[in-house]
Amino acid sequence: MGMSWPHHQPNRRQALAAASGLVTGALLPLDGAGRATAAPATAEGAALAAQYTNPVIWQDFADIDVIRVGATYYASASTMHYSPGAPVLRSYDLVNWEIAGHSVPVLDFGAKYDLNGARGYVRGIWASSLAYRPSNRTFYWLGQIDFARTYVYTATAAEGPWSRLTTIGTPYYDAGLLVDSDDSLYVAYGNTTISVAQLSPDGRTQVRTQQVFTTPSSIGTLEGSRFYRINGQYYIFLTRPANGQYVLKSSGGPFGPYTLRQVLLDLRGPVAGGGVPHQGGLVQTQGGAWYYLAFVDAYPGGRVPVLAPVSWTADGWPVVQLVNGAWGTSYPSPAVPAPPRQVTPMVGTDTFDGTTLKPRWEWNHNPDNTRWSVGNGLTLRTATVTDDLYWARNTLTHRIQGPTSTATAQLDHSAMRNGDRAGLALLRDSSAWIGVRRDGDTTRVVMTNGLTMDSSWNTTGKGTEVASASVSGSSVWLRATADIRPGAVRSAAFSYSVDGTTFTRLGPAFPLGNDWRFFMGYRFALFTYATQALGGAVRVTRFDLSTP
Repeated sequence: MGMSWPHHQPNRRQALAAASGLVTGALLPLDGAGRATAAPATAEGAALAAQYTNPVIWQDFADIDVIRVGATYYASASTMHYSPGAPVLRSYDLVNWEIAGHSVPVLDFGAKYDLNGARGYVRGIWASSLAYRPSNRTFYWLGQIDFARTYVYTATAAEGPWSRLTTIGTPYYDAGLLVDSDDSLYVAYGNTTISVAQLSPDGRTQVRTQQVFTTPSSIGTLEGSRFYRINGQYYIFLTRPANGQYVLKSSGGPFGPYTLRQVLLDLRGPVAGGGVPHQGGLVQTQGGAWYYLAFVDAYPGGRVPVLAPVSWTADGWPVVQLVNGAWGTSYPSPAVPAPPRQVTPMVGTDTFDGTTLKPRWEWNHNPDNTRWSVGNGLTLRTATVTDDLYWARNTLTHRIQGPTSTATAQLDHSAMRNGDRAGLALLRDSSAWIGVRRDGDTTRVVMTNGLTMDSSWNTTGKGTEVASASVSGSSVWLRATADIRPGAVRSAAFSYSVDGTTFTRLGPAFPLGNDWRFFMGYRFALFTYATQALGGAVRVTRFDLSTP
């Protein structure tokens, strides 16, 4: 399927978070059959009849860490070179999610993340960890950058503001942060060789680190640590990318010794054409039920979250509940209290009102904040003189909603200047766009494809104009429709309108590449750049993301 993970390249894989603040208080004890001994509240019973369908989010959120704080669930995900990084998702039922904010406000890890003389494609925010510390009512995000060092950010609310707490010299690869029941902080991390570090009480420095496990050659690679303490036992949840999940268990403390058991291997997943569910986290509901939130490789759209219930053996090992020998396409909905409100949809219309971007948006690398604004639409002023979209700063991206969705952007191009390009792209290592070209006094809407990168993320194709039409007036509506079902090669189509009602197809179908090596899936992207000189601008007055 072109999306399996080659085991001879373990260090390229990301993994997301770990998990600790599973609950704000003691975990419920299990009986011999692995059931919680405390019965769910009777008010929760009404939800039992309902079902949910996988994937629970059909957008690209990989390497998931999931925790519960009181009655609210939070998750974090990898974002690589997109900024802000490490989104924080919020849910009240584990099924319906919204984006609350981002743990890493800016990728201030070097000029390459600014597209300043270098590029950070497929670097940045890899496997990282989200935890909650009840003692100081604080969220923690922890992750390593560029195999150089580890960064810790904190916030008292998931939506932020988040700020950097510390930098630690040890790069905790694929880290899982545990807030233990005595408030001690531990980190499980590593690839194949798994280690545990203890942090100082303030979380700013490493006190101790020790190797606790070496993966047998018969298994290959294990990474993607999540770290838990459940019923007095310590668990390190580990991924064999991209088709397995294993768990280490210790009754002797966080430093082991640990015993290994397989959780799943080559399990059929719930997304047709997609991969094996793996690399996620465990979380317990208020009523004592356990769930595993993992992801499925589903390129070209990326890696999408799937949810399954978990039971426990009498001797304390987690077991994923299957449907006909596979991860279920649907399960009974988690029995939880009615949500206090509906979550904010991840699709719909944005008119870019207010003073900040909504958290559904992320920039391709860090933006130049002097050259964009919101309020009465999104204004993008040219920030780069280039003929290569992959070098253009202030390209604003939005995840594609699966299995198919359509993005429509209303673009006011009246302030464009000679040589400017602006439009709506399908952005990945093989890209295409529809947009406006201003050349002298001539304004045309064009479809351009053939934007490509090699496996080191250097530009190998800057694009070829394959269709065009003349436009008048000051506004044009640009549309891209993408089919991101995994498996066979899918295609996208571009069209435009001069009145917002009647759309005209422009250019051929664009095949969406489904190779996994870029890790992130395709995104819709709004952009402008100059080929001659800075000074031009466009305004996006409306963006719609809709599903059939």
